[in-house]
Amino acid sequence: PMALAPVGYTLWTQFLRYDPAHADWPNRDRFVLSVGHASMLLYSLIHLAGIEEIDAEGNKTGKEAISLDDIEQFRQLSSRTPGHPEYRHTTGVETTTGPLGQGCGNSVGMAIAERWLAARYNKDGFPLFDHDVYALCGDGDMMEGVSAEAASLAGHLKLSNLCWIYDSNHISIEGATDLAFDEDVGLRFQAYGWNVIHIDDANDVEALANAFAAFKATNDRPTFIVVHSVIGYGSPKAGSEKAHGEPLGEDNIRATKRAYGWPEDKSFYIPDGVLDHFRDAIGGRGGKLRDEWVAMVERYRGEYPDLAAELDLLLKDKLPDGWDADVPVFPADAKGVASRDSGGKVLNAIAGRVPWLIGGSADLAPSTKTDIKGAPSFEANNYGGQNFHFG
Repeated sequence: PMALAPVGYTLWTQFLRYDPAHADWPNRDRFVLSVGHASMLLYSLIHLAGIEEIDAEGNKTGKEAISLDDIEQFRQLSSRTPGHPEYRHTTGVETTTGPLGQGCGNSVGMAIAERWLAARYNKDGFPLFDHDVYALCGDGDMMEGVSAEAASLAGHLKLSNLCWIYDSNHISIEGATDLAFDEDVGLRFQAYGWNVIHIDDANDVEALANAFAAFKATNDRPTFIVVHSVIGYGSPKAGSEKAHGEPLGEDNIRATKRAYGWPEDKSFYIPDGVLDHFRDAIGGRGGKLRDEWVAMVERYRGEYPDLAAELDLLLKDKLPDGWDADVPVFPADAKGVASRDSGGKVLNAIAGRVPWLIGGSADLAPSTKTDIKGAPSFEANNYGGQNFHFG
């Protein structure tokens, strides 16, 4: 988390479209911490941003999502700051991460969802959905097969609303990553069809800002930002596997504070002005954007009432009336019906009444009867399709 603080600071204060007062705003940017073991970075950002807590029923509680007291309870039983982020346990966490590569795959799904929503509901003058998805990944993520498959698909689908930030520190728990991993990851992502940007120093906030701006300006492919960092930056254990997952120790903590010019006798300390600066930056921008979006949705209701009503159901996780009206009944008989055949008929009956039913099969749709008849495929040139192909 120390090495990545400049990345989080630059992204959240300058680029992330997010309203801390309404963490469930549908058109917010998504930030996924795929390196779940660096959870304290995310918890710190949530606290600094002043994100307000939302309970399981979707109601605001009037509390901070994460307080300083919660941060002091890091990795303690029942705390809001578990060792790895957990979705719907802590407001501001977009998806549960821990198994490396998982957040990478989740982020591709989120980018796909935005593209589908935009294709179906956006109209001229009504860009209801135009948010971006950011995922922070590490060396371990890049070693995982799940991230490779997800990245290949994202490149194929030209998901230009997706940005992965790769923390390349070349350190694993067992030692340097070249014990098992020495490939040129940037070249691999170029082969996947991504826009690849290299940043030599994770502390170069100007270069980081330029990279995020380049991502925002790219409209034909996803972006992969390779950030070269030093794990445990500022501590005596910097650049060592000893900075990966084990406590620094009291003496090293004091040495780290000295290196940063931080008061050695203070713990869980935020200097004056930091909260106001951070919250004004993200909240001022995000609050204005959300207010404009809410007003646009109201105008949209007048222009496209049927689509607006459909979108309301989707966002509330509800199904339309009569969604199962066409589901066939299969009387019992001696011969019976193959489950793939009956399942395919049920799937198509529901898909005809639930437009946001999207799916596919691992190159087996004709065999498993999971294709939606008459519906187009979800592809780079048609993000409104219902049939999904992923090999």
